[in-house]
Amino acid sequence: MCGIVGVVGQSPVNQLIYDALLLLQHRGQDAAGIVTQQDRKFFMHKAKGMVKDVFRTRNMRGLLGNCGLGQVRYPTAGNAFSEEEAQPFYVNAPFGIVLVHNGNLTNAKALKKELFETDHRHINTESDSEVLLNVLAHEVDKCTRGHSGLQPEHLFQAVASVHERIKGSYAVIALIAGHGVLAFRDPFGIRPLCMGKGADGTRMLASESVTLEGTGIALERNIAPGEAVFIDLQGNVHAQQCAKNPQLMPCIFEYVYLARPDSVIDGVSVYQARLNMGETLAKRVISTVPPDQIDAVIPIPESSRPSAQQLAQLLGKPYREGFVKNRYVGRTFIMPGQAVRKKSVRQKLNVIASEFKGRNVLLVDDSIVRGTTSKEIVQMARDAGARKVYLASAAPPVRFPNVYGIDMPTSNELVAFNRNVDEIRAIIGCDALIYQDVEPMKKAVGSLNAGLKGFDASCFDGVYITGDITTDDIAALNAARVGGSEDADDTSRLALPNASE
Repeated sequence: MCGIVGVVGQSPVNQLIYDALLLLQHRGQDAAGIVTQQDRKFFMHKAKGMVKDVFRTRNMRGLLGNCGLGQVRYPTAGNAFSEEEAQPFYVNAPFGIVLVHNGNLTNAKALKKELFETDHRHINTESDSEVLLNVLAHEVDKCTRGHSGLQPEHLFQAVASVHERIKGSYAVIALIAGHGVLAFRDPFGIRPLCMGKGADGTRMLASESVTLEGTGIALERNIAPGEAVFIDLQGNVHAQQCAKNPQLMPCIFEYVYLARPDSVIDGVSVYQARLNMGETLAKRVISTVPPDQIDAVIPIPESSRPSAQQLAQLLGKPYREGFVKNRYVGRTFIMPGQAVRKKSVRQKLNVIASEFKGRNVLLVDDSIVRGTTSKEIVQMARDAGARKVYLASAAPPVRFPNVYGIDMPTSNELVAFNRNVDEIRAIIGCDALIYQDVEPMKKAVGSLNAGLKGFDASCFDGVYITGDITTDDIAALNAARVGGSEDADDTSRLALPNASE
C-alpha cells in the first residue's frame, strides 16, 4: 500500500503535491518523494521518513515546474529499509520517464529476468516498481519507433502491452518529459485511482478522493480498471480502455482499514461501507454474546469507529471512547517487525480507566491480522478493571497471505492461519471473539455500488483474482522479500480455495 499523486497545472505545483502527500500520509510512512518538471528537466527529492520530515524549505525551492508526481511509501516488496527504493523512479529513455506506483507485481522476478535477457534493460534495485517502469519504458519505445513525436495513441498501445506482460495490482502515474502525465490501473482495479479538476484548470490524479477535496480539486471520476489516461501539458485529457477483459474488483481491505473514512473509492463511501459492516457484525455479536451481558461498546481507534457506532446503536448499548490515541505514533499495522509493533501499542494507546472498571466491554476493531495489537489491548482493558472483555472484528479472519500490496504476506505471521476461532481467542486472551463473515462483508460494501463485479478479498477467502498465484508463488514472493518478516513462512499447509493453479 502506497499513496500516489500526479498534477498538471499552469503554475508551480510543488506546494500542491506536498499538501496532497500530507493527505495521503496514512497510506505510507516509510518514505516520501516528489518529482517536478520544467523545460524538459526533472527535479527530484526523496528520502526515508514522513512527508514533513523529508521536505524542507530548501528541498521545496528546488522542485521547479508546473507538473509533477509524488508518493508516500510503505514497503511490501523489495528492501523495506533501502532509501534507494523510495519513489519516484526514473529512466532516461525513451524521452525521460519518472513513475510512482501503488500495488505489487506478482511476476516481478520473471519480468526482471526478461527485461535483462530480452529487453536489455538493467534493474538496479529489488523494487517491483522499477521493474514496472522499465516494462513501460520498453513498450513506449517500441510504439514510438519510426514516429517523429509522441501521441496519446502510442501511449495507449504501450499500456495495452504492459497489461499483457505484468500481473498483480498496480495503480500507476508516470511523467513523460516534455509531454505530460500518463496514468493507468490494472484490469481488476485492485488499487484505487481517481481524477479531478480545479477551478483554475489544474488536473490531479490521486489514490483517494480526499486528496483532491482537501486541496480544492473537484473529483470528476475514478480511473476505470484497465483504463489509461493521458493529460498533456496544456491540461487536455485523453483516455482509452487498454485491457481486454476489465472487471471492477477492488481490494476490500481498502474499505475495511486502508483508506480514510472521508474518501469515496470506486463510487463507494468508505464511511458508509464501515457503517454497513457494523450492521452485519451486530447480527454475529447477538448470536455469540447476549446483549444483556455487554455494558458498553468501545472502538479501538480509529478505523473501527463507524462500525462500532452502528453496532452499539443496533445492540442498544452505550458507545464509549475508552482509548486515547497518541497521534504522533505511526499506524502499528504498517510498522515493519513484530518487536516494533509490540513496543508501539502502549505508546500509541492509553486507556480511560473509568470506562472499563467493573464493566463487561465489547471492543470493536476493524480487523485482526497478527493478533499482537489485539492481545495487548485486551490486556490493557483487563488492567483497567474490566470484568469481561469481548472482542469483535468488523472483518473476517485474515487466514491467507496478501500478494497485492498489503503487508501481510507470510502465513505464520497471521494469527488466524490454521486456527479456529476459539484457538485465536485463547491467544488473544479475550472472553469471547466475534468475527464478521466473508459474504456479509462483501454484500455490505458491494450494495453501495451495483457496478462492482466483486472484490479482491484474498486475505480472507484465499481467492487470488489475477489467477496466477499458487502456494509455490507465495513461498517465492516471501523468500524475495528482503528486510521483511522476521519469521520464515510456512506454506506447506496452505490451501487456496478456488484459486487458479
